[in-house]
Amino acid sequence: MTLSKPTILSIVLLLVLGSSIFLNILLLGRAKQYYRELNQTRLDPLGLNNHPINAQPVTNTKQTRVVFFGDSRAASWTSPNLGEYEFINRGIGSQTSVQAIEKFTYHVSSLKPKIVIIQVGVNYLKIIPLFPESRNAIVANCEANIKRIVEKSKKLGAVAIVTTIFHVGEVPLERKPFWSDEINLAIKEVNSYIATLAGEETLLFDTFPILADS
Repeated sequence: MTLSKPTILSIVLLLVLGSSIFLNILLLGRAKQYYRELNQTRLDPLGLNNHPINAQPVTNTKQTRVVFFGDSRAASWTSPNLGEYEFINRGIGSQTSVQAIEKFTYHVSSLKPKIVIIQVGVNYLKIIPLFPESRNAIVANCEANIKRIVEKSKKLGAVAIVTTIFHVGEVPLERKPFWSDEINLAIKEVNSYIATLAGEETLLFDTFPILADS
């Protein structure tokens, strides 16, 4: 059966319309999510409601207390079952390095950890496409923020293990309008800086060789 040109045109128009409707629904969902996160930040800027801020006493003095600290990537880490270590997760999704600094006293200092494992920075760098004129300042501030977190950890007498910022994978369709290759370039730049922080009581954990695929 051969379709007439008007029929083919109608099918094409329907496909275009359907794709447009789907994309708009997708973008609307993303916009609602961002709007919700924005107002949630207004209610609780540091995300203190995500975790108790009271000190958690050490119940087993033979264990070494380790705190996972940072954004959603840190929050997603599961605690391994190692008898000589006690793991506490204080990662919070969508948080920037600035928020991490401000909540450090509440969520890390009071726990008196021996080791702090830090994964933070990507949420700060993701704002570059929105403020391209501030690109260099954003990168410099992100580096300074990570250094401050390391210094705060060391002041507690803890060993700071700084992970390089995870490189992003495939960018979802709904994020592409707010994305830029500058983000990946900035991640590489900040990771190079993180490598310079390695030293006494500060260890570098380069995640790229483990997480990167072809």
